[in-house]
Amino acid sequence: MRVLFAGTPAVAVPSLNALVDAGFDVVAVLTRPDAPLGRKRVLTPSPVAARAAELGIDVIRAARVDADAVQQIAAAAPDVAAIVAYGGLVPPAALGIPRHGWVNLHFSLLPAWRGAAPVQRSVMAGDDITGAVTFRLEEGLDTGPVFGTLTEAVGPEDTAGLLLDRLSHSGAVLLAQTLSAIQTGKASPVPQSGEVSLAPKLTLDDGRLEWSHPALAIGRRARGVTPEPGAWTMLEGQRVKLEPVRLRPDVEGLAPGAVAVQGKSVLVGTGSHAVELTRIQPAGKKMMAAPDWARGMGSLEGVVFG
Repeated sequence: MRVLFAGTPAVAVPSLNALVDAGFDVVAVLTRPDAPLGRKRVLTPSPVAARAAELGIDVIRAARVDADAVQQIAAAAPDVAAIVAYGGLVPPAALGIPRHGWVNLHFSLLPAWRGAAPVQRSVMAGDDITGAVTFRLEEGLDTGPVFGTLTEAVGPEDTAGLLLDRLSHSGAVLLAQTLSAIQTGKASPVPQSGEVSLAPKLTLDDGRLEWSHPALAIGRRARGVTPEPGAWTMLEGQRVKLEPVRLRPDVEGLAPGAVAVQGKSVLVGTGSHAVELTRIQPAGKKMMAAPDWARGMGSLEGVVFG
């Protein structure tokens, strides 16, 4: 079966590998154009494009699936298209090209968390269970019928990055199984059912920690925005980056945002109990252990995050 694979970031690479390993004929890869990375802003292929080059697979680079991209997809003559975090909408003109349609691997238990940031929003919301599904792509936002589902527990220290990495590997297996079922005529997609929730793309503002909120909510938000866009707060008019915090229900009485040292721990007050900082990156400096930052500050008396 001839497969077009559409994907861009590193989390899509395991799926591309899984389809190749399963023996599918991946005839082309659709990915977003090379992007400037690093301080020198060097144009760099997407992780999927780089892997496709290693595998000797033709690459279609397109910021959106326009008329030119549709023409290139049609020229590849795929029987089915598999899509994992491509980063753009697929128009009807492209949806109709493969005779078996497009199969999307999505990292949530649809219809929960439809949208661009399902894992991040799931962690931020405090879900105990998440997962991944394969579904038939259609014009609506993640609305198509579901082929297969897997579940994954969300651990108390899971960041969005850690959880997404696990799902990218287990989901790759699910995607290969789904395409195998389609190939043998055994696939039976079922309509989605249940409560719908949306997962819009994260912005920098989503990473800002509001210290008046309860500690549990602050901890979830910090884990949900790690590694991107990252948790942060303000100190003396400058943005300070933070890695996920630890909950400290044994410490109460600190005002929201107030910073204090207790033993080897650097604590911050919240709307409930304190949280403990793990690592911090002051403006213009590298990320460092919170105790090292505290020692460099000298006295933390009167220091308040906001």
